[in-house]
Amino acid sequence: MWWLGTIPFVTLLLAIAILPLVPATAHWWEENLHRLAVALALAFITLGYYVVVGGGAKAIAAVEHAIPGEYIPFIVLLFSLYVISGGIAILGDFRPTPLVNSTFLLIGTSIASAVGTTGASMLLIWPLLRTISKRRYRVHTVVFFIFLVANVGGTLLPTGDPPLFLGYLRGVPFLWTLGLWYEWIITSAVLLTVYFIWDTKLWRRESDDVRAALASPARFRIVGGLNLLWLGLVVVAVATVQEGKPVPILGFVAFPFLRELLMLAFVGVSLLTTPREAHETNRFNYTAIIEVACLFVGIFITMQVPLEVLKASGQDLGLTTPTQFFWFTGVLSSFLDNAPTYLVFFQTAEALNHEPGPGILQLLGGEYIREDLLTGISIGAVFMGAMTYIGNGPNFMVRSIAEQAGIRMPSFFGYMIYSIGILLPLMVFVTLMFL
Repeated sequence: MWWLGTIPFVTLLLAIAILPLVPATAHWWEENLHRLAVALALAFITLGYYVVVGGGAKAIAAVEHAIPGEYIPFIVLLFSLYVISGGIAILGDFRPTPLVNSTFLLIGTSIASAVGTTGASMLLIWPLLRTISKRRYRVHTVVFFIFLVANVGGTLLPTGDPPLFLGYLRGVPFLWTLGLWYEWIITSAVLLTVYFIWDTKLWRRESDDVRAALASPARFRIVGGLNLLWLGLVVVAVATVQEGKPVPILGFVAFPFLRELLMLAFVGVSLLTTPREAHETNRFNYTAIIEVACLFVGIFITMQVPLEVLKASGQDLGLTTPTQFFWFTGVLSSFLDNAPTYLVFFQTAEALNHEPGPGILQLLGGEYIREDLLTGISIGAVFMGAMTYIGNGPNFMVRSIAEQAGIRMPSFFGYMIYSIGILLPLMVFVTLMFL
């Protein structure tokens, strides 16, 4: 009966994809309360399925795994980076040329691993949107922003992207992901080059007034720069505080959710110290992060059944090579959210090896995993999390902010036309070059 349990998850995906396109439901779906109602209704159907097939204990276990185990760390990290970065305003008028736009993407891609894809997205999306506000062709810039800043840029550290954060919690050394620098730099360079060529062609189609526009004499400055400190402390908390282990300097053993409480404390301090000008300049509000929170609470519960199916049959899939792990992790990360999908295939790869040896990474808990398989899983989850709006939490957030700024973003399937046309051939290239 497992296939019955996947129906709520598939239904939620279809709701996200179709309801905004149907005239009768498009306006209704814009309300976060309605999104939450749909997500929770399907979540309760999933829990009802668990009660039928395994009793109340099974349903409770599913909730414990989905909410405190995955959703709360996921949403608190995103919320913290969202709020603190939203209090940093980059002021200054820039000509919306291909070179300037590409520079925004380059900077975001470069810092995303350190401050998180959510932090880098919040830091740069508003100044980028202000820069391109007079451009006629803007959608492609936001799409490439999602590709690069909200996904690929977060490859190098566990703080960069949620799946790598989960890997760190499961024992992957904090600095191991720095070894993915070659995959990161080549993939980023290809995407930036494609964007620059694309934007150059569209720039030539712009009106003379836009192309002749000069930057105003307003000087470049940053408002709310103190938030860089709070952002750094969030990264330190993620890197050093783990439940059940001694907290550096303080010495005592971390109790459950200490890391999340520390991040929320930094959020509170940020809100108290952020100048009003920073929030007003960024038109800061909680709409985008609330949308992510409403939808993903349903996603995290409803996807427990398909994830359990993968866990139960993962070793029966016959996955043995980095290429297989890359594609299975990547394709499923596109639709199941890349963080828990990463964890499923991480566990599958870990089960294939129990002994030390060449090419074997010893995890912090004493277990072993093949490094080539971990590489395939890591870049598959991070890179292909950009394939759909729900593949990675920041994707939805950036889309929502762009729409608040008046940019008519592609639908769920419209976005996939971009990702299939651009990312899919690039993923084939990545396979041939690195795996």
